[in-house]
Amino acid sequence: MKVKCNQEGIEKASGVIKDGGIVIFPTDTVYGIGCNPYNRKSIQRIYKIKSRERTKSLPILAFSKEVATKIVEFDRDSENIAKKIWPGPLTIILKLTDEKLKEALNVADKVAIRVPNHQCTLGLLEKCDFIVGTSANISGSRSFSNPEDCFKNIHDYDLFLDGGIIPSHGESTIIEFIDGKLKIHREGILTQKEILKIL
Repeated sequence: MKVKCNQEGIEKASGVIKDGGIVIFPTDTVYGIGCNPYNRKSIQRIYKIKSRERTKSLPILAFSKEVATKIVEFDRDSENIAKKIWPGPLTIILKLTDEKLKEALNVADKVAIRVPNHQCTLGLLEKCDFIVGTSANISGSRSFSNPEDCFKNIHDYDLFLDGGIIPSHGESTIIEFIDGKLKIHREGILTQKEILKIL
C-alpha cells in the first residue's frame, strides 16, 4: 500500500511499524526502509528484502540527539559533531548501551545512528523514537531518490510512505571516532574536509 507523507500517512506508518511491519519512507538523503529495531522478525525481513548479508549490521534512525542518548553513549567528539550537524546527513558509529537492541540487531557493542533532516521521517520518529533506517534498495545496487523507481523495484514491504522526489546528492557519511581519531567508513554528502572544519 502507498500513502502520502502527510499526518494521516505518518499515523498509518507508525502503526505498521509498531505492529511489526516494514515501511519505506523518504529521508533527507535517499528512500529508506525500516521497522521496529526491537523486532527480530521484522529485522530478518529487511535483510531478505534487501538481499543483505546478515553480517552487515543495520543502522538506526532517532528522533533527536536527546532521544539517541537513551540507547547510545557519546564521546566528546561525537557529541560535538552531532550537536552541529544533526538533524543531517551524518551517521555516527557509537557504543550501544541497550541490551535488548544488541540482541535484536545481533550486534556486540556498536551501532550506526543518525537523526535525519526530513519532516516526514521526523514525524514518524516522533511517534516511534527509533526505527531501523537503511537504504531501500537491493544491497550493492543504487539507492533511490525517486519514489516511483523505488516503488517499482522493491517488494514485500507493508507500507510505502511517498514523500515525492528527494532533492539529494547521495547518502549519509558514516564516521566513527576511535581513540579520539576520526575514521570515515563511507564518504557521502559530507566530505572529510567539511567534517574536519566542524570539529
